[in-house]
Amino acid sequence: MGSCGFLVNVKRSEVVAAALPVQEHWLPMSNLDLLLLALDVGVFFCYKKNNDTTSIPEKNLTTSPTENMVATIKKALAQALVSFYPFAGEVVQNRLGEPELLCNNRGVDFLDAFADIELKDLDLYHPDTSIHGKFVPFKNQGVLSIQVTELKCGGLVIGCTFDHRVADAHSANMFFTAWVEIAQAKGTATHTVPCLRRSLLNPRRPTTYDAEIDDLYVLLSSLPPPKELKASDDRLLSRIYYIEGKEIGQLQSMASSNGCRRTKLESFSAFLWKTIAEGSWVADMIHACIEGANKEDHFLGLIDWVEEHRPQPAAAAVYFKNSEDEEAIVISSRLRFPVAQMNFGWEMPDFGSYHFHWGGQTGYVMPMPSVSREGDWIVYMNLLKKHLDIVESKSGHVFRPLNPAYLKMNKGCWM
Repeated sequence: MGSCGFLVNVKRSEVVAAALPVQEHWLPMSNLDLLLLALDVGVFFCYKKNNDTTSIPEKNLTTSPTENMVATIKKALAQALVSFYPFAGEVVQNRLGEPELLCNNRGVDFLDAFADIELKDLDLYHPDTSIHGKFVPFKNQGVLSIQVTELKCGGLVIGCTFDHRVADAHSANMFFTAWVEIAQAKGTATHTVPCLRRSLLNPRRPTTYDAEIDDLYVLLSSLPPPKELKASDDRLLSRIYYIEGKEIGQLQSMASSNGCRRTKLESFSAFLWKTIAEGSWVADMIHACIEGANKEDHFLGLIDWVEEHRPQPAAAAVYFKNSEDEEAIVISSRLRFPVAQMNFGWEMPDFGSYHFHWGGQTGYVMPMPSVSREGDWIVYMNLLKKHLDIVESKSGHVFRPLNPAYLKMNKGCWM
C-alpha cells in the first residue's frame, strides 16, 4: 500500500485464535444490537521507540526488540480471547435473515507490517490520508482484525478494527484493558470477565413503547433509494483536533451561566451545535435530550419496539439524511476510552484515537481523553467540509488541529 509519500508493507499475516478451546455455539444478538448496521469501527494507538528492552515481557535474544513486542501483543491476544471469545467468532445470518454471532474460535486476523515513515512525520490531523487503510486494517472476515506496524524510527502503531454489532465502546474498552493487563501480568492477570447474558435485554410481555421512538428509528424497508452522490456534492471528511482543558472549563462555565450546572459533554455538544447551526446556546435543550434518553424506560421501550418489528431490519433515523432534513450531527462520547491504560509492558501510548468511516450521511464527532496533557481532549470529527470550515474559522481557538508540537514529537521518534 502506498500513498501520501510512504509505503506500508505487510510482512506476515496470520490468524490468532483463543489460547484454549471454545465449544462452538450460537450467540443471538440482543434487540439493541439488531439496531446497528454492519459497521466496522477502527481505533489506533501510537508508541514511540522503546529504548528499555528489559521491560518487554516476551524476551528472545535471537530476535529484535520490535519482534519481541509483537510476540508479547500476540500472546496476550490469544489469552484475552479465552474470556472475550466473541471477538474470535464470526457474524452470520440465521434463517430469518438476522445477524447472529457464531462462537467458533475462528480467530482474529493479525497483520505484522512495516511503514517507511517516522512517527513525527505522520499527519494525524488528516487521518483519511495518513491512517485510513494504512494503520487501521480493513476487516474482511471475523469480528476483529489487528495490525501492528513498525515505523522507520522504531515506533509502533497498533490498529484494531471490530464489528460494531458485536462490541460497543464499553465492551471494546473492557477487551482492550484485559488485553494489556494480561500482557503486563505475564499470565497472572485478574481482568474483568464480560457478561454475555442476553436475558438482561429481553423484551417485556406485553411490549410497550413511547410513540417518539417511531421518529428516532426507521425500518430500512421504508427508506427511499439512496441518492447518488455527484462529484460536486460535499462529502464527509475526517479531522483530529485537540481542546485544552481550560477551554473545556470555559465552555462549561458559559453553558452553566443560568444557574444549572451542565456536564462538560453537554457543554461541548451545545457549543459545537451553536457553532455549526449559528444559533444561540442550546445547553438546556441538549441536557433535556440526554436526560430523556438516559433512563431505563427509554431503553426498555426501544427493546420492545425492535421486538414488535422483527425480523425487519431497522436503524437510527439520524444515520439516513434526505434533502428535506435539517442539519444533524451525532456526538458519541469516548471520554472513557482507556488510551492511557494501553501499556503492554513497556510504556503507554503517546497518542490514541478512533478513526472510521461510519457510512452514514450525517456528521460524526467523538471526544476522547488526551494522554499528552491531563484534562485536554482529543476530538475526532467526520463532518462535511463546509462544517469543518465553519468549525475552524469560527472556533479555531477551541478546536486546534492536532500537530507534532502538541504531541511533543518534533524531535526524532517522539523522543
